[in-house]
Amino acid sequence: MDISAKIAAELSVKTHQVTAAISLLDDGATVPFISRYRKEVTEGLSDTELRNLEERLHYLRELEARRKTILTSIAEQDKLTPELEKNILAAEDKATLEDIYLPYKPKRRTKAQIAREAGLEPLALKLLQDPTQVPDQLALEFLNAEMNITTSTEALEGARQILLELFAENADLVGEFRQFFWENGLLKSEVIKDKEIEGNKFSDYFTYQEAIKKIPSHRALAFFRGQQEGILRVDLTLDEAQESYCKQTIANKFNISQKNRPADAWLTESVAWTWRIKLALKLELELLTKLREMAEEEAIKVFANNLKHLLMSAPAGSHVTLGLDPGFRTGVKAVVIDGTGKLLHYVTIFPHAPRNDNAGSLSTLLKICRDYQVEIVSIGNGTASRETDRLIIDLKKQNPELQLTSIVVSEAGASVYSASEYAALEFPTLDVTYRGAVSIARRLQDPLAELVKIEPKAIGVGQYQHDVNQYKLSRTLRAVMEDCVNAVGVDVNTASTPLLTCVAGLNETVAKNIINFRDENGPFKKRNQLKKVARLGEKAFEQAAGFLRIINGDNPLDASAVHPEAYSIVEKILSSQNKTITEIMGNTTLLRNVRATDYVDEHFGLPTVTDILHELEKPGRDPRPEFKTATFKDGIETINDLVTGMVLEGVVTNVANFGAFVDIGVHQDGLVHKSLLANHFVKDPNEIIKVGDIVKVKVLEIDLPRKRIQLSMRLNEVATPSPQRNNAPPPKKAMMQSKVVTEETALGNAFMNAMKKIK
Repeated sequence: MDISAKIAAELSVKTHQVTAAISLLDDGATVPFISRYRKEVTEGLSDTELRNLEERLHYLRELEARRKTILTSIAEQDKLTPELEKNILAAEDKATLEDIYLPYKPKRRTKAQIAREAGLEPLALKLLQDPTQVPDQLALEFLNAEMNITTSTEALEGARQILLELFAENADLVGEFRQFFWENGLLKSEVIKDKEIEGNKFSDYFTYQEAIKKIPSHRALAFFRGQQEGILRVDLTLDEAQESYCKQTIANKFNISQKNRPADAWLTESVAWTWRIKLALKLELELLTKLREMAEEEAIKVFANNLKHLLMSAPAGSHVTLGLDPGFRTGVKAVVIDGTGKLLHYVTIFPHAPRNDNAGSLSTLLKICRDYQVEIVSIGNGTASRETDRLIIDLKKQNPELQLTSIVVSEAGASVYSASEYAALEFPTLDVTYRGAVSIARRLQDPLAELVKIEPKAIGVGQYQHDVNQYKLSRTLRAVMEDCVNAVGVDVNTASTPLLTCVAGLNETVAKNIINFRDENGPFKKRNQLKKVARLGEKAFEQAAGFLRIINGDNPLDASAVHPEAYSIVEKILSSQNKTITEIMGNTTLLRNVRATDYVDEHFGLPTVTDILHELEKPGRDPRPEFKTATFKDGIETINDLVTGMVLEGVVTNVANFGAFVDIGVHQDGLVHKSLLANHFVKDPNEIIKVGDIVKVKVLEIDLPRKRIQLSMRLNEVATPSPQRNNAPPPKKAMMQSKVVTEETALGNAFMNAMKKIK
C-alpha cells in the first residue's frame, strides 16, 4: 500500500505534500513547527490537516505491520496461495484484514477442531457436496469410539460444527453481512425489570428503537451508559425478512437449496445455526463496538473543538485582579494577584448566610481594592456566585471611583488545580481553597496560560468524557492544548512549567530546566541563551525557538514569531530599506510596499517571507479575540427568578452535537437545541456558535423540578408560559418544540450537572 497516496486522497491534497510531511514527522518535527515554519516543504498544510495526517499515518502503519504478521503466519502454515496473498495485500482496513485471516488464525481448540480430529471433516464435506447422501446412514461410517463418536447423531453434530465454522469464516460473507447489518440493523433498548425508579434519568430509552446507522453520538453513549449501569438492555436486531435474506445468502454461497434431497434439510438447518449462533452474535458485538467507537470519536471531536475555543478565548490582560471563589458557610475566598499572576494578598469574607456580614465584607473588599489598585474582579460561577456578584455590584455603586470591571468566569477544574502537584509547589503553605481563587483570577487574565495547568478533561467542556477511550481523549486534548499555546506564543520569562511543556519541542524536564535557568541567571535577554539550558539541544531549539518570546530583550525580533533561522531575511530587508529594526517593526505603510518575492532564496520561500513581513507589521500579535464580557440581568439570580419570554444575555459554556449550553447567571445552564439556534436549518451547531460567545437568548420553557431551562436564539420564538407563574395552556408551537428537545435536554442537563461536580 502506498501510504502517502492513500492519505493524500483522503485529505484531498497532493501526494508529495504528504510525503514531505511524513519525512518531517519521522525526523522529529512537531505539527506546530511544520505548519508554521515549514510551509514551503508541505506547500502550506494546516495544523488540522497535519494532525489528521499524523493520525492516519499511525493507523496505516499499524495496518501494514499487521498485514506483514498475517502473511508470515499463513506462510508458516504453508497455506499462502497467490490469490490469498493478493486479497491480503488489497485489504484497506483492519476489519477486512482480520476477516481474511480468521480461518487461518491460531485459536483455542474449538468444537470444529475436535470434530476434525475425530475424522469427521470428510462427512461434512460429502454432505455439502452431495446432498443426495442420507445423513444418518453416511454418519455411521464415521463412528469412532476412541473419540467418543458412538452414534450417528454425535457424528452429525461434529460435522455440523465443521460446516458452521466454514460458513462463518468466509471473508466475503462476513464483510457483506457486516455492511448489511449496519445499513438495516435496529438498536433496541428496554429497561431491566424493577430498575425503572433507579434509572429514571434513562426513561427516554425504557422502550426505544432506532436505526443503528442514524444514532447520534450523544444518544449512543447514553445507551451504553445505561447498559453499563445495569438499567438498560441493549440489542441490535434485524427483522424476520432481513434475517431470512442473510440465511439465503449463506445457502447460495455454498450451493445449498431445498430440493427434497436427503441432506437438504440438515444443510439448511446448519445454515440457520450459522447465522443464529455464529454470525449474528459476532456481528452484533462488532457493530455495537463500531457504534461506540464512532460515538467516542465524535464526542472527543466535540470536546476538542470546545476546548480549543475556550483556550483561545480573549484574555483580560495584565491587570491587577481580585479573584473570588464564592461560598456560603465557608465564606468567599478572596485573593489579589498582580498583572503577572503573582499572589499579593488573600483573605476570607463572610457576606452570605449564615453570617451575613455584608458590611464587614464590603469594608474589607474596599480596602483591598484601594491598597492594591485592583482593576478587574473575577468571580467563580459556582455556589453563591450571583450573590457574590451582587456584592461587587454594591461595592461599585458605593465606590464608583474604583472603576472596577467584574466578570463571572467558569471555575470548572479550579479545585483540580488546587490539589495538583504544581499548585503545591507554587504555593506550598497556601490553603487549597485560596489556590482555587488564584486560578479563578488568573484564568480571567489569561485563560490559556492558566487552563493548561489543569488536566483537559477536568475543564468541563465535553460530553461523556468519562465514557470514552481515555488514551485517545488525552492524546487529542493534549494536541489541542499544544496547537493553541504555539499559536499564541509564550513569554519565556514569565511562563509556568505546564505552559512551557506545551511548546513544540519541549517536554516537562526541559521546561523545568528553563525555569531553573531563569531563576539562577535572571530573565532571558535573547533567544540564543536558550541553548545554554540543560537538555535543550539544537533540535529542541529549532522546534521551540519561534514560539518562545523574549519581551524587552536585546533583539526586538526575539519578541516576535520570526524564527531565529530566518533573521537573515530580516537583515536583508533592513539593508535594502536602509532602516533599523525599530524603525521597520510596526511600520505598516513601509512593509506593505515591500515585495516579498525580492527576498526569496534557496532556503526561504515565498510563504516564509510573507509570514515574516506580516509579523513585522504586527509583531507578537495575539490571534485571540478582543476581550468582552456578558452582562447578566439584575434580579435574575436563580432559576426561580426566570419567566418564560425573558430575553437575556449569556455566555456559551458548551457546544454539543444537539445544541449549545448557555450560562445566563442562574447556576444552571440552559440548553439551546440546534433547531433553535437560528432561523435556518443547522446541521452542526459549531458552524454558528462556539464556547465563549456572548449571545442573547429567550427563555422558552422552565422545568423547576428537574432544573431544566430551554432557551432559544430565535428571539421571535413563542415561549411556553411557566407553570409556576401562569397556568394558561402553552402555545401549540412551543409544545411541539418542547417535544423535539426533550431527550437532548435530559441528556444535556444530566451532563452539565455532572460537570458542576468537578469543581
